[in-house]
Amino acid sequence: MSLRPMGLPPVPEQTVRVARAAFPQESLAIRVRDRLGEVFTDEPFAEAFGVRGAPGLSPGMLSLVTVLQFAENLTDRQAAAMAIRAIDWKYALGLELTDTGFDHSVLPRFRARLVGNGMERVVFDRLLEHCVDAGLVAAGGKQRTDSTHVVSAVRDLNRLELAGESVRAALEALSAAAPDWLARAVDVPEFAHRYGPRVDSWKLPGSKVKRDQLSQVYGQDALRLCRAVWSPDAPAWLREIGAVDIMRQVLVQTYTVRTSSRGKEVVSKREADEDGVPPGHLRLASPYDPDARWSAKGDDLFWLGYKVHLTESCDNTPPEAEAEAEAEAEAEAEAEARGLPKLITDVTTTLSTVPDVKATAPIQQQLADRGLPPAEHYLDSGYPSAELIEAARSRGTVMVTPVLLDRSAQAKSHTGYDKSAFRIDWKARQVRCPQGNTSTGWHPVRQRERDAIVVEFAKTDCQACPVRPECTSARRGNRMLTLYPEHLHTALAAARTEQKTKTWKDKYALRAGVEGTINQALDITGIRRARYRGLPKVRLQHAFSATAINVVRLDAHWTEHPLDRSRTSNLTRLSYRLTA
Repeated sequence: MSLRPMGLPPVPEQTVRVARAAFPQESLAIRVRDRLGEVFTDEPFAEAFGVRGAPGLSPGMLSLVTVLQFAENLTDRQAAAMAIRAIDWKYALGLELTDTGFDHSVLPRFRARLVGNGMERVVFDRLLEHCVDAGLVAAGGKQRTDSTHVVSAVRDLNRLELAGESVRAALEALSAAAPDWLARAVDVPEFAHRYGPRVDSWKLPGSKVKRDQLSQVYGQDALRLCRAVWSPDAPAWLREIGAVDIMRQVLVQTYTVRTSSRGKEVVSKREADEDGVPPGHLRLASPYDPDARWSAKGDDLFWLGYKVHLTESCDNTPPEAEAEAEAEAEAEAEAEARGLPKLITDVTTTLSTVPDVKATAPIQQQLADRGLPPAEHYLDSGYPSAELIEAARSRGTVMVTPVLLDRSAQAKSHTGYDKSAFRIDWKARQVRCPQGNTSTGWHPVRQRERDAIVVEFAKTDCQACPVRPECTSARRGNRMLTLYPEHLHTALAAARTEQKTKTWKDKYALRAGVEGTINQALDITGIRRARYRGLPKVRLQHAFSATAINVVRLDAHWTEHPLDRSRTSNLTRLSYRLTA
């Protein structure tokens, strides 16, 4: 398929007349075409298309369809139908009223092409560039970030179901790719009886003994199939089939293969205490989505899927109005009236097992790459570390975030001597304890890929100390401290002191508004449920979801209407208005 860059075609005169008559107040689709038409061009997608072959549909037009689809939370079939029957969509796409549109299967192929060429964020970045040029968002100012869970598009499987379903998925793939080879390699009727219908716990044996036996059968079948695929006389390309490789990984993660005292090969399920199981970030959870992972947050939230981080601007006072707003209350009211919209400036999707602190640096780097680094970045306590706070400060960004307090046993008890009770002499490389004893060891080390200092006190001093139970319970009998390097230790101590003040707490209250943004994304685009399978496609979904939210917010800014939907409660309407 080739591409002949044209962009959105001009809107036919008849379509203009009918659309203006049918929508005297205009609509979202009409305003997007009139104000953002230049965003949806073909040139950014040129690398994803060849120069030979039949010309395809305009990728700029398909990207606009996808944005409108997410803005109205439509399926592919519904979006394709809207391009045929909705007059305002025809106006937005520049189609004749008699145009028959396109088949819904075009949209998944378009998304696959974007994912295959690493263009998931092209439209999101293009819209942000337009907003920067229009002065609607700029570097500096305030931005805030938060994350939420995303449930995968596959069903939840327990370990037994996963073992059986992975074999079934591999057999389905091999039956389609190499049916003749499979017929020679395994007993097809037997496997068809066992793996014809999907593996479902409702149909599995009820007793534990029978379930354990069935689990062993699944393991034996997976091992037999793997040996057949990896045998010398099997075609090498069979090993490259995704479902086959997933079955192999599930086999390794779920079972052990031993030889009994009688020389018989025994396949048994792994036990966490005896055989060990892989860590959560490596453990497969579904043969149909190899990127989905089980994760937990607190005691109440446990999900299979991903995590998405949304960052938005939250300083809606134009820069030129700030000085006036500080001088006079009247100017402040005027600045608020013509305030800028709060726009999503970054969207990052990760595996569900990736902690928030691992996403902080990538998010800030992506903001810097777009020319939108914030002066103040508001985050919750899951995002910061001493190194990240200091690195951001060196780049001109202040992270307004509650740093984690000292979690040592002494600090938790509120009766012992935590680190703050010790006096540190960085030049002499010594620490003095509350009882006046001086440390005898100062050891620079590397812990968890970061620099640290381990301070040790003499056993003779600690064992004779009258308050030793309040200081340490270590078996070795002496107190040890682990410190950050001086500049990080000082920065962390200052941050912990500052966050206890009322001024800081009032300032940090601004972060709470990002919760409304997540709620809006959930209501409009269903962002907490993955539409597609695999991390790249889920990233594409979230990039288009963020683009759709920005379009909705821009539309509210243009029309001076609050951010709400036609049917909503007063409370929800207030929530949307507070995020505007």
